[in-house]
Amino acid sequence: MKTPRGPMPVAFFGIAVGSLALVNAWRLAARLWPVPAALVDVLTFAALATWLVILLTYAHKWLRHRAAAQAEMQHPVQSSFAALGPVSSMLAALALANYDRPAALALFGVAVVAQLALGVFLHGRLWQGGRPPELVTPAIYLPTVAPGFVAATGFATFGWPQVGMAFFGVGMLSWIALESLILHRAAVHGALPDALRPSLGIQIAPPVVGGIAWMSLTSGTPDAFAMILLGYGLYQALLMARLVPWIRAQPVSPSWWGFSFGVAALPGMALRMVERGATGPLEWLAPALFVMANIVIGLFIVKTVSLLVQGRLLPALPASAAASSAAQGDEADSRTVVQLPVRRTQFK
Repeated sequence: MKTPRGPMPVAFFGIAVGSLALVNAWRLAARLWPVPAALVDVLTFAALATWLVILLTYAHKWLRHRAAAQAEMQHPVQSSFAALGPVSSMLAALALANYDRPAALALFGVAVVAQLALGVFLHGRLWQGGRPPELVTPAIYLPTVAPGFVAATGFATFGWPQVGMAFFGVGMLSWIALESLILHRAAVHGALPDALRPSLGIQIAPPVVGGIAWMSLTSGTPDAFAMILLGYGLYQALLMARLVPWIRAQPVSPSWWGFSFGVAALPGMALRMVERGATGPLEWLAPALFVMANIVIGLFIVKTVSLLVQGRLLPALPASAAASSAAQGDEADSRTVVQLPVRRTQFK
């Protein structure tokens, strides 16, 4: 008997983000090494198609499964992943800029407005308090840190570096404040629930996504601050590698795409530094990181496609929801959100 499946979780935007970030690394690699331009174009259009399908599927969720979408946005962890919608759209605009600059600029403008509105809403909810410690994860970076850094890169790319520097400040200062909160929770409270452990992969992203933004806003040979950001990104990657056996308490699933942004941005930053004249260890580290990123994200792609072919990509409906969905229609969709431990807290 076929297991009933619910609508697409908002966290699937991580697939689009990781794919587009990897495409950026390929484009940088093509400027340094003899990589066929046609291959980069194919990868770019595949990533853009992935982003568009996920965006349209999420829009369909709000039209046909509104209760599930609203329940997801009320959850203190899952709602943070909604910020990846505008982030992935900004990354799509940067990829599209290589082919149609006016269209890319229009998309980027819409995405920036969306990320500001959503970021202020979600971050403001965090300030209201009441979040249980077990639900404080690196996902809290997503409403402010990721959009701030990606927007900074975009504004620099489209010719407004001063505005980009302002957004860089949003990402940088939010990252510093929020990382202390995450580390404090990890140090003095119990271990994360199994279902939330893959979110730790997000921890790799801030220093290297921020590093790419910094490189976009500056010129010349990479400065000391760029090296500092890269060094911290490398350290976070080693830390996450050390934690993988513990994180694997949760089987490999689309939630593991949380690793992909940082994994793809790490070689992206190193390649950009080499392109700008960095020498020494970076000249051999950049290709090694590029190969590793392609292996890791390639494994995510294989697993995701495998789950899609098997019809197991989307989360299964709980038995009670599956039994009553025909009678209650959209009301049952609210129960398709993964049930994670959460205290009774009203979020507005």
